[in-house]
Amino acid sequence: MDYSATLDYMYSQLPMFHRVGKAAYKANLDNAQALDSLCGFPHRQYKTIHVAGTNGKGSVSHMLASILQEAGYKTGLFTSPHLIDFRERIRVNGQKITEEAVVEFISVFKEQFEVIKPSFFEMTSAMAFDYFAGEKVDIAVVETGLGGRLDSTNIIRPVLSVITNIGYDHTDLLGDTLEKIASEKAGIIKTGVPVVVGESHPETRHVFENAAIENKCEVRFADDLYSADTVDSAEPGIQKLLVKKNNSAPITYYLDLQGIYQQKNICTLLSAADALKESGCDLFDSLADGLRHASLRTGLMGRWQILGSEPLMICDTGHNKEGISLVVKQIKQIKYNKLHFVFGVVNDKDVSGVLPLLPKDAVYYFTKASIPRALDEKELAQKASLAGLNGKTFPVVTEAIKNAKKNAVANDLIFIGGSTFIVADALISERKF
Repeated sequence: MDYSATLDYMYSQLPMFHRVGKAAYKANLDNAQALDSLCGFPHRQYKTIHVAGTNGKGSVSHMLASILQEAGYKTGLFTSPHLIDFRERIRVNGQKITEEAVVEFISVFKEQFEVIKPSFFEMTSAMAFDYFAGEKVDIAVVETGLGGRLDSTNIIRPVLSVITNIGYDHTDLLGDTLEKIASEKAGIIKTGVPVVVGESHPETRHVFENAAIENKCEVRFADDLYSADTVDSAEPGIQKLLVKKNNSAPITYYLDLQGIYQQKNICTLLSAADALKESGCDLFDSLADGLRHASLRTGLMGRWQILGSEPLMICDTGHNKEGISLVVKQIKQIKYNKLHFVFGVVNDKDVSGVLPLLPKDAVYYFTKASIPRALDEKELAQKASLAGLNGKTFPVVTEAIKNAKKNAVANDLIFIGGSTFIVADALISERKF
């Protein structure tokens, strides 16, 4: 099989959460462990950092990888989902896995896959671990796909566990309370392995503290230690952050990731750097350059990404209540004449908590991403109208963007979001990758 045929096999033969949702979720680690054994336990050949959380885990993972690269470590990075190309999920020093390596992995193990019957994510995790071993990485940053306790990546024993935050997402799989969701995320905590939690919360703090006691490890909460504020930056595309640790004088960092939510993520990142320093991995000399060039070095896309000007056009992958609330907060900080909002969601998302957060005075372009999980744009428009949001419907993202651009004038704002997959289609439409 060539690369194209290999992807067709992967997408058609292996249940894929990004496309079909809940049906692809496996509530145990049996397949992950079987694949790990099949590949010769590759993740034992290098150090790992495990990152979970409801929001921010992608940004934190990419920032960590960039800083490790800057420090001279050969660094693997495993994240999901991809936006444009499957190979975005697996990188070494920012470079995507080769097409040849993808084809070879599937060819070598295809017969065993027919017996084990892994999900797409189980197979992809095994591919990442195997590729990192073959590339002889020093360390790999591994992002969970969903949850933590039963996530396919939870077969590793990391040098550090990071849990960015807890919010209401995938409640049908992880639980319908913050405490239940936190318990699933806390499943990545390992005996003797320090853990950083990005945001403390009265409903969840005790979950992590109890898990740390049970696993005889240290837990630190980043928001107990650090605070950050964005200040004006004269450099386009660069966010200037003033960060304070406890009551010390603020330190200025420059970050090429936009979005006010990065204020929280940088606090998590710095707390992780503290923990790593105590274990003998000092990254502080690498922080400044690693953060300034984080997206450039790691290929991160879709986080408050500017796609055009006059009119200003921005996309962001925020897709749950917590993520959308921060997106709306940042939109309010922008001066514009009229807001054009290209919006779509997946069909297993409870939008009842999201729609009331959206600006009532925007012109909406309800649309549907090019995946089976996407909610029909007409059904979305009906639900949105009950929340006082009005606009037209478009069956594909390209048409929605085309109409928004047609209707907008130079000092308007076009925002594109609601789902990672809406952003993916937008990036392809605008060729911003």
